Amino acid sequence: MQSLDVRSLTQPLGIIRMVEVVLTCICFGLVASTGHNDSTHWAWCMFTWCFCCFFSLFILIMEFTRFSAKVPISWDDFTTAFAMLATLMCFTSSIIYPSFFTCATCYRQISATVVSLFGFGVYAGEVALTRFRPGEISGFLSTVPGLLKILETFVACIIFTSLDPTKISEYPGLQWCVAVYSLCFIFALVIIILTVGQLLSVFSISFDKLLTVYNVLASMMYMTAVVIWPLYSFQNNSRPIPCKLPCPWDNLVVVTFMTVINLAVYILDTVYSIKVVFFTQDQE
Repeated sequence: MQSLDVRSLTQPLGIIRMVEVVLTCICFGLVASTGHNDSTHWAWCMFTWCFCCFFSLFILIMEFTRFSAKVPISWDDFTTAFAMLATLMCFTSSIIYPSFFTCATCYRQISATVVSLFGFGVYAGEVALTRFRPGEISGFLSTVPGLLKILETFVACIIFTSLDPTKISEYPGLQWCVAVYSLCFIFALVIIILTVGQLLSVFSISFDKLLTVYNVLASMMYMTAVVIWPLYSFQNNSRPIPCKLPCPWDNLVVVTFMTVINLAVYILDTVYSIKVVFFTQDQE
């Protein structure tokens, strides 16, 4: 008979995860009680709290029942990747939701924002606890390149939620930018999945070298998007006055800003990869 690990719930990580479940569930319930909204930003925030609540509860159950030791994946990589992603998701939702959906008398919306900020703090605490505890950093996703990969996929998700299909269909240049966002997102996600699934051994060449080549190509592609996206998005297109929230023009600014951020992340990832492949390995 499978024994239960009660200690997993009484340790600091277990307590933190139980608090995460409660806070994200409260956020979801508060916003759901205000009614449905067709905005993609509203959908992103609701998805964030539902996603974080589900996987925090899933991790608790898996560790409580000791099934986490039997799954054919790197459990430490999985929990680290999730904690980092949840931290970023809660942080952006805590900014996006009040920016579009709160008012001076919207008490449930304000309460959801405050609780979401607490959720962000708790998830950040989990990341800090796993990162700085001796012996915890064991897998690729716990390293700097792994955390950068998580950040790259997350920023791409923010870009996708802000895209306007009608605007994109007008210009081939914007379609190229969407292709850049999509291809880089897919490859970064594949790398994360292969890492969590412990499938990196299928590559006959060095994974670090393959990662370096991908980072260089992704950086070059994002460089083109940084130029092309604002060129086609804002040419003869000033912000309407008034522009009812959520304003489609603001979404163009969000995509531009996030494109620049992801370019910076990819460049940092490239520099770090080159350092590992051409300098660290040579010293060894």
